[in-house]
Amino acid sequence: MQALLSAIATMGLPLDAQRIFHGRGARFPGCEQWALDAFPPVFLLTSFEPASEDDLKLIHAALTARWQDLAPDRPLDLVYQYRDEGRSETRLLSGSVPEPHLVSEQDSRYQVHLLKGQNHGLFLDMAGGRRWVREHAQSRPGIKVLNLFAYTCAFSVVALQAGAGSVVNVDMSSGALNIGRQNHQINGLDGKPARASFLAHDIFNSWGKISRSGPYDLIILDPPSFQKGSFVATKDYARLLRRLPNLLAPGGHAMLCLNTPKLGLAFLLDQMLELAPQLAFVGRVANPPAFADISEDRSLKVLIYKAAD
Repeated sequence: MQALLSAIATMGLPLDAQRIFHGRGARFPGCEQWALDAFPPVFLLTSFEPASEDDLKLIHAALTARWQDLAPDRPLDLVYQYRDEGRSETRLLSGSVPEPHLVSEQDSRYQVHLLKGQNHGLFLDMAGGRRWVREHAQSRPGIKVLNLFAYTCAFSVVALQAGAGSVVNVDMSSGALNIGRQNHQINGLDGKPARASFLAHDIFNSWGKISRSGPYDLIILDPPSFQKGSFVATKDYARLLRRLPNLLAPGGHAMLCLNTPKLGLAFLLDQMLELAPQLAFVGRVANPPAFADISEDRSLKVLIYKAAD
């Protein structure tokens, strides 16, 4: 695990939430199971395979030594999580986790929860997508945004901060949307009249409410790749893509996100050609350098499409 230890030894003091080491990108042989993230002031060490106590002690010692250099007056706050298919085990290795735990990214603040479940409230690999939404909304003030599979509504926060007129956030989980509301409050976006709405809804049951609020200038599709009983990309993504042309305003844009190494770029490109050929492919949003992968097909895919004017 020398590559991970070297990354720890040379890391700077993290101020924003960010990935420190990305073994999952398979660029460091022998370290594929490891990921290290900073959710200041807490570090999150994740292993996707069982890890020995000796390995954990070695990584813990390396982090402790580096932390003494970076912040000698502060304790090391470290959470460890082992993740396997559909389950996780999480424990606090040292220090503590603040409650509430607020982190920053690109001048926005979000609430995260590292000791609960596999999803922590902010997907760090989507930083490039959030930056694209911010820049897009800045260049088109007043746009109407539809944020599907909104989770904790980070896209909504950056869009409204950048000047979007309104955002409709849709997710099956009312709990995730409640955190989304708090994220808007944290960033001072809960004023009157409210520009963000939150709809706890299964879109496959009915599109009526969503359609009536359209058409939209920007639609964000960021579904889970596989969530049993909710969404399976291989069969359900097509059901979303068929709806895009009728939901988009003339000249509107769609952001399509796919985060699974099992489906490559062609999965989305081919389906769009078949199901929404009237939308033009604009390009792919670059992933953060910290998430570099040996294969662009394995990494997060974020594609932009545009409707005719």
